[in-house]
Amino acid sequence: MPHPPIARLRALRSVELLTPHLAEATDFYQEAWGLETVEADGGASWLRGTGDEHHALQLTRSDRTGLGRLSFAVATPAEADEAARRLAARGIRTVSGPGPLDQAGGGYGLRFHDHEGRLVELSADTWAVPPRGRDAGVPVGVTHAVLNTTDIDASVAFYRDVLGLRVSDWSEHQMAFLRCNADHHCIAFNQAEWVSLNHVAYEMSSVDHFMRGLGRLRHHGITPKWGPGRHGPGNNTFSYFTDPTGLVCEYTSEVAQVVEDRWIAKVWRRTPELSDLWGTAGPPCAEIRRHMAGSPEGVRA
Repeated sequence: MPHPPIARLRALRSVELLTPHLAEATDFYQEAWGLETVEADGGASWLRGTGDEHHALQLTRSDRTGLGRLSFAVATPAEADEAARRLAARGIRTVSGPGPLDQAGGGYGLRFHDHEGRLVELSADTWAVPPRGRDAGVPVGVTHAVLNTTDIDASVAFYRDVLGLRVSDWSEHQMAFLRCNADHHCIAFNQAEWVSLNHVAYEMSSVDHFMRGLGRLRHHGITPKWGPGRHGPGNNTFSYFTDPTGLVCEYTSEVAQVVEDRWIAKVWRRTPELSDLWGTAGPPCAEIRRHMAGSPEGVRA
């Protein structure tokens, strides 16, 4: 009898990025990108958007560059305990937990490595934060991460069968988009030569917020590396930038909403007119492709 998924994931809660340029990266994400620092020490900083999460982004000082951890929300500590039991039944060892998380934002959860070595966290009962106004053109929070993989079929199988994500769409056999809630995707995989982080996307409340965010970045002397435009798969707006570490960050809005019993996954052709339905962005340049390829050492925990 096949094992059930280990938990019902509610959302991608936050992403940890590793950077040798902590001060510069923190300044970028706070002053230009629009996040707000909620806690900082000598080795890390935690930044929130306008949403309910204690933080959407953790920046950690490191000699390496790339992804440190993906954190997903589950509903209760009991679900984290059950996830640990189901991981054990699959022969997957936890790195820590289940138990109280010794980190900014608190919470109860566990951590383990996926099949390609990425550190994954499931957490519940994280600290509440006071409401933050949503009028400004700044991010609500993190909405998806795109991960480079050497075996897209194995990656889809792990995140589907173990973590319970559902496939929303494919872009030929090059990209796969997976969801955990009504948003079209919280994780996407890109077939690549090595395992690395491709980019992290941040949700803007509307197209107007999206464009005002681009305007604020322009006032800081920062222009898009690709975009603005609107993707075919997911129907979301996009504009891609690079942070001081060289990692790719995206503003996005209006991601397609999935009605579970009515959505039929499709395979999109990889053509310029489907990469950008507006026709405003053109194809991605060599520079942004190079940054999206990431570092092959970047995701090892």
